Order: sequence, then C-alpha cells, then structure tokens
Amino acid sequence: MTDVSLGPRMPALRHGVAILRLLAGRTEPVGAAAIARRLDLPRSSTYQILQVLADEGLVLHIPEAQGYTLASGVFELGTAYLRHQPLEHLARPLLRELSSAVRHTAHFGMLYGHEVLYLLKEQPPHAATLVTDIGVRLPAQLTATGRSMLAMLSPQQVTATFGTHNVFIDRTGRGPHSIRELKELLAADRARGWSIEDGHTTDGVACIAAAVIDKHAMPVASFSVSFLAGRESDEAARARIGRAVHDAAARLTRRLGGTAGSSRAALAG
Repeated sequence: MTDVSLGPRMPALRHGVAILRLLAGRTEPVGAAAIARRLDLPRSSTYQILQVLADEGLVLHIPEAQGYTLASGVFELGTAYLRHQPLEHLARPLLRELSSAVRHTAHFGMLYGHEVLYLLKEQPPHAATLVTDIGVRLPAQLTATGRSMLAMLSPQQVTATFGTHNVFIDRTGRGPHSIRELKELLAADRARGWSIEDGHTTDGVACIAAAVIDKHAMPVASFSVSFLAGRESDEAARARIGRAVHDAAARLTRRLGGTAGSSRAALAG
C-alpha cells in the first residue's frame, strides 16, 4: 500500500491531493474502488472527492474504462507554474541574446509527452510570421525543438514516448513517419550537436535547436531559432546559427549543474 501521510488537518483536501498524485503516476484510468483501496480511504469519501475534482476539471471519468484519469485542468495549473518557474527567468536573457545575435526569432520550449510546449519567444523587427508562439504545442517529432530533446533520450525512452501513440502525422508532407525514421534523424542530430528541420511544420520555414541538460543528464528544455529557409540556405549560415543555439543551450546547461554534451542517451551508448 502507498505510504501517504494524510495528517489530521483538512483530511478531504489531503485525500484529494493524494488521489491526484496517484492518478499522475498511472497511464491508464483507475477505478474508484482501486483508488480507495490503494490509499486506504473510505469508498464513500473517495467517490465524493472524485466528484469534486471532476467538477473542478481536475479529473475525468472514463465510462468505458470505469475509471478516472487526470483532466486538462491539471495541465492548466502546470502551465501556470511553468510561466513563473526559475528556468524561464534563467533562459530569458539568453534567449534575447540569441535572437539579437542571429537576427531571427528564437524560442524556448520543453517536452510535454510527445509534444513540444513553447514557453518563451523573442522576435526581432520584421521577422517572419510563425505558427510557434507562447503556449502553442506541436508534435515533437516534427520540430527541431522537440527532436533536440528527444535526441538526448535513450532509444528505449523514445520508444516509450511514441510507442503507444498514433502521432506520426505530418503537416507539410515532410518529417518522420515511424519510430525507425525518427531514431535515424535523432542519431544524426546527436552527432551534429543540434537539430535541424526544414519545412516540417511550416512550408518555407526552417528551425535549428539545441537541448538544455540538467544535473541528472536529462533534457529539460531547448533553445531554437526559426527563419525563412531561403534566407539561410547555405551550410555555413546554418552552421553559424547552430553554433549560436548550441552555445545558448550549453550556458544554461552549466547554470543548471549539467554538462554540455552529456545525456542519458550518451551515457547509455
């Protein structure tokens, strides 16, 4: 049985938090009876708390599975936290420097399951209009931002992220269409030191990104630069942007106690 310290104060609130934590650790819906048993709660109280959490948009009842799972309200709370967390405060000045140095739009984002969530954006005057903006989520395998972080995961972690999801769709007819194709791209990204995508999310727009690594050798975020592909078409120009993006990521990596170039994928290899 899970060791949950409920304490004497505000038991209903503590029980609700315990339920949310339990559901956060499950990939499939969990029945009310199983929740009550796992947390050693009365069934009647469990149903009442679940109803309150459902009314507040924090859990969702799945009738077909006869169970409960986390709802979008939890994500909204999480993104509210993300907007204020220290990682963004550390990244913002680096993002401004990066955008100013390359004279293109720069983004800062992180993985959210098999998608990328964009947290910050710096855009110089007269920059190209892009689909990426703060709060936007895009398929991770189609974006350089997402691939730069996926490249720092082990093959097993990549498979676990995509294996149960039918996510290999495309927006422009380009991009990987299978786990195998994705892993080939990630291997090339890892060897290069940054990821490049050209027209995978928007026709005519290219992007270069590099991952930020924390002290646990895990990718926690990514810096990226987006630009009209025709303006920076030669390899030398793209390598210049790649080095600038890689430098920004390496600087934040060091501030987080990580080591540039280290990752779970590298350690596993």
